[in-house]
Amino acid sequence: MEMITNVTEYEAIAKEKLPKMVYDYYASGAEDQWTLNENRNAFSRILFRPRILVDVSKIDLTTTVLGFKISMPIMIAPTAMQKLAHPEGELATARAASAAGTIMTLSSCASSSVEEVASTGSDIRFFQLYVLKDRNVVAQLVRRAERAGFKAIALTVDTPILGHREADIKNRLTLPLNLVLKNFEGLDLGKLDKTSDSGLASYVAGQIDPSLNWKDIKWLQSITSLPILVKGVLTVEDTRIAIQAGAAGIIVSNHGARQLDYVPATIMALEEVVKAAQGKIPVFLDSGIRRGTDVFKALALGAAGVFIGRPVVFSLAADGEAGVRKVLQMLRDELELTMALSGCRSLKEITRDHVVTEWDRPKFSPKL
Repeated sequence: MEMITNVTEYEAIAKEKLPKMVYDYYASGAEDQWTLNENRNAFSRILFRPRILVDVSKIDLTTTVLGFKISMPIMIAPTAMQKLAHPEGELATARAASAAGTIMTLSSCASSSVEEVASTGSDIRFFQLYVLKDRNVVAQLVRRAERAGFKAIALTVDTPILGHREADIKNRLTLPLNLVLKNFEGLDLGKLDKTSDSGLASYVAGQIDPSLNWKDIKWLQSITSLPILVKGVLTVEDTRIAIQAGAAGIIVSNHGARQLDYVPATIMALEEVVKAAQGKIPVFLDSGIRRGTDVFKALALGAAGVFIGRPVVFSLAADGEAGVRKVLQMLRDELELTMALSGCRSLKEITRDHVVTEWDRPKFSPKL
């Protein structure tokens, strides 16, 4: 583990250590997986325009998210059932986030409950919410997250039904007997049919309400005072509606390319969402972040911060809490290096002029 020098190296270790159905569940995307690959490839088509001869002897990575000060603009996205990756699961991830001074988002479908995660310390955490068919269960979950000290709700809006994840269908992933979806423990949500479709994932998706719509954000606001981040926005049109609906922020996300294939990479959709938001609410990004350079590019295109998902579960599988800590530290170090080499001493100094994208470049080079 001492020889690991970048985030991506953890995936190969996780693939060796995890059962195939678990690795496939974490790693795979929807259908042809074009968007899965594009989430990474799109970053490589954005280039830097570094500024030189700037005094970068001191670099400040701190930022504020929804009024909460954190050490860096790199946060942890919600990923389900982390005890499939490591026995300590979400508890290890929570401790790693705390040590890094950043925010963890806990999945509704976690293998540790909101109360268990809260017991690791009074740090800043968000709760990812799926709106289920049984709204009483939803209200219970939200109230529990509030009581446990969670500071915001990340409402997933891109999953009215489950995407077609062929690896999960082949493997029929089920939870080992010693693991449960802790936030739903004791609730009557029907039985898990191990022979159906993609097993566990399909079961969870069967509980989600496909009638979810913009009016339900108002309903959610009526049962909680927590700020609501709308997670899964990719277009100008939905950005404007989200603002009208009272969203506290937007997470540009394609669900790690696990829902609708052939949607754009999130880094390609980011700028149109940022422009539509007009600075009224913060815009964040997840999906595809593997390097500090990726974080810088997202910030330059207007993101207020980024969330990482797969790097967390892969490093958790490889080396538990220490692995997640190292991923967060490596991304922090790489971002700091990128800022220094681009002539930026604080996040505010990262501007659109620091990057050049495909849509910036002239189609024909001028004749000299």
